[in-house]
Amino acid sequence: MSIINVTNLTFAYDGSYDNIFENVSFQIDTDWKLGFTGRNGRGKTTFLNLLLKKYEYSGTISSSVPFEYFPYEVTDKEQLTTDVISSVCYDFQQWQLMRELNLLQVSEDVLYRPFNTLSNGEQTKVLLAALFLKENNFLLIDEPTNHLDVNARKIVGDYLNSKKGFILVSHDRNFLDSCVDHILSINRNNIEIQRGNFSSWLANKEAQDNFERNENEKLKKDIKRLSNAAKRTSDWSDKAESRKIGFDPKKVEKNINRRPMQAAKAKKMMSRSKQIQSRRQNAIEEKSKLLKNTETIDSLKIFPLKFHSDCLISIKNISIKYDDKIICENVNFQINQGDRIVLNGQNGCGKSSILKLLWGDNTEYSGEIIKNNQLKISYIPQDTSFLYGSLTEYAENHQIDERLFKTILRKLDFSRTQLEKNIENLSAGQRKKVLISGSLCQQAHLYIWDEPLNYIDIFSRMQIEQLLLTFKPTLLFVEHDKQFQDNIATKIIQI
Repeated sequence: MSIINVTNLTFAYDGSYDNIFENVSFQIDTDWKLGFTGRNGRGKTTFLNLLLKKYEYSGTISSSVPFEYFPYEVTDKEQLTTDVISSVCYDFQQWQLMRELNLLQVSEDVLYRPFNTLSNGEQTKVLLAALFLKENNFLLIDEPTNHLDVNARKIVGDYLNSKKGFILVSHDRNFLDSCVDHILSINRNNIEIQRGNFSSWLANKEAQDNFERNENEKLKKDIKRLSNAAKRTSDWSDKAESRKIGFDPKKVEKNINRRPMQAAKAKKMMSRSKQIQSRRQNAIEEKSKLLKNTETIDSLKIFPLKFHSDCLISIKNISIKYDDKIICENVNFQINQGDRIVLNGQNGCGKSSILKLLWGDNTEYSGEIIKNNQLKISYIPQDTSFLYGSLTEYAENHQIDERLFKTILRKLDFSRTQLEKNIENLSAGQRKKVLISGSLCQQAHLYIWDEPLNYIDIFSRMQIEQLLLTFKPTLLFVEHDKQFQDNIATKIIQI
């Protein structure tokens, strides 16, 4: 066991006026299984890169253990998998590798296949096994569940639970619960560590947020009362002061002998007014300290259209193949208005291909698709690499209301500074939010979303869940977040 000490860490990207971290201090035990969570764009991946010394920073990060980052970048994906493993850890014992692969339920034959022929799940498992072969290293595991199916996520979660000594960045609630014993959270104004899994952290977070909101309401009422009292006292003081000063020698004032008393009274009232004003200012300053870490989950809206027929799409005996390889075959289901259908299945079974086909992609297939030409579909792809340019340009190109588009992004925790950035300079989660916000701006009969939650933070996931349960749009989606499936899907289609 050793300790990673972070002391007075301050960091900002070149050209940025805002610090990502400012005077942050905490300690990490290298025996912990540490879950790392926080809103998109708050610096989770940045912090991992600081541990890896990729950027200059002020403050200190001290550690007696080396760091290893996941996902490991494979430069030559055509080489055999066993060679990829050797490039990650050159001095491993074969029996050790077999032990790790067995825990991850990976067959030995993958070692002798080109790495690029492995599925996403197999690649993830192999690289995790290779990294854990390195003893006495502290692993920085960044979003390992993206593109993994539900079963693969469970296997990887069980595997990590059997290990220790890592930071795990993930937004999958069930996955975090399955394999961490501490939570490191980047809040709005600080970083904190709590013992326990994600669910216990969230319960504590919600309790603290509710406490701060209640205290804030009390304080606002107190400030209002103090403001009213200060105004009354100030008016009284001004009136007394005017009596003291406003002497007209041409007029005979009956109570002229009372002037000294009026002056003393005015002075006293002025002093009282200043005291109340000072109390009010202190109360305002106290208020500013509250809600510093409270996460707001603003309500989102969607504008689904009603279709003239209950049945939107009927799929009969659909089969899809690429390069003479059958991806899926004899798929049958029907999409009716109000359905929220999730397609389930292992990685590579054709789920995304079906979504693209229904959206209108020129995918070769056999079977029958019955779909009305007047049906309006809003589509979110998995990939965000094609996104570039400003948010204004994106709105113009997709013919959506720019003001509404940016309002939704603000509700999804975009800062005003981030709204001015080009999309290619946003984080992976923020780019995904651009696609989601664009879809929410579109009026459609059917929404087709392909893994919309990849890289999306937990609080935004909750917002999207609330949206779908409130407005009940017709939705066909692929998503491997088990909790999201359980909360949203009205039907499950196994591919």
